[in-house]
Amino acid sequence: MDRLKLSALDADDLSVISAAVQDSLVAVRDCAFFAGENRFVLLLNRFCWEADATVETAYWRTHSALVFNAVRAVHHHRIPLQEPDRVLELLTVGLDKPGLVVLRFAADRAIRLEIDRLACHLGDVGEPWPTPWKPAHPAD
Repeated sequence: MDRLKLSALDADDLSVISAAVQDSLVAVRDCAFFAGENRFVLLLNRFCWEADATVETAYWRTHSALVFNAVRAVHHHRIPLQEPDRVLELLTVGLDKPGLVVLRFAADRAIRLEIDRLACHLGDVGEPWPTPWKPAHPAD
């Protein structure tokens, strides 16, 4: 399986990245704002939605880095910052309005990034590993 490497410079690009990172797992400690560099980074345990489902081990996960540049400020909504080992499930990433990216997590949690411009990169790091579990979402 090839390593995924994507960039987003507009809302359409970001929707592709959002689909790729849906159901990623991220520890609170692995979300970091580097204010001096205007950069926000998440280290993800990403479910590989793009993997070939016809092979014997159809489900894979890999470590990935999701990086946002040109970030002015970061705001947390219900993110348990005092629990660095808490694992969050990333659901979507999108532009809420110009200059504001929202990362939405399960349990009504969110991180909002104030940005000067959209400059986002997703890259897989390390080797993928098989998993017997595929994320599922109950039907509404």
